[in-house]
Amino acid sequence: MARHVILFGDSILDNASYVPGWPDVTEQLRSELDPEDRVTLLAVDGSISEQVERQLDLCPEDATHVVVSCGGNDILHHASMLEKEVSTVASALALLMQARAEFEPPYRSMVQRASQLAIPTAVCTIYDANMGQLTATAISVINDAITRDVHRAGLDLLDLRLVCDEAADYGNTIEPSVRGGAKIAAAIANYVRSVDAKATNSRVFGRNSRVFV
Repeated sequence: MARHVILFGDSILDNASYVPGWPDVTEQLRSELDPEDRVTLLAVDGSISEQVERQLDLCPEDATHVVVSCGGNDILHHASMLEKEVSTVASALALLMQARAEFEPPYRSMVQRASQLAIPTAVCTIYDANMGQLTATAISVINDAITRDVHRAGLDLLDLRLVCDEAADYGNTIEPSVRGGAKIAAAIANYVRSVDAKATNSRVFGRNSRVFV
């Protein structure tokens, strides 16, 4: 049966404007899948969690697999936090936990909406290899929240930290380069095929959260 993969989220998947003249993630994913398979891009550059949750309402009825990348733009709202001076490690951790507390409710709501689609769905972590050590440390706190919410909802986790792990995978500080996009597309294709293989073997797709790279 032909697949119809839907991409929701932000510029990690909607990266065409950052790789002008080169294939974006959507095009790269189409080349990774079978000729009869379809890929629909519903992700929109710049989207935050609340907007991605609304994107999910547009999921086509014939969708067979969903991939969601979200959260990076939410974090940008807290970027100034890293510039604050604090006198103790405890104060620094308190700032990070405050950022997480503000991040998690809309993100969790988005994940819960994704779980209602009742088809194989993978949610991406936020990659960090090009962010610098301080930012990567802060993002790890957010990724912990993402991981917990995804597993709690029984969705699959696509860990982009293990996919885009080199500087060449980034076109700038945030968006993937052509090389990074190719690696993301390959990881999504691997996820799709792995899910289908499991479903074929078990005849049932269960809501047991798994991690993919």
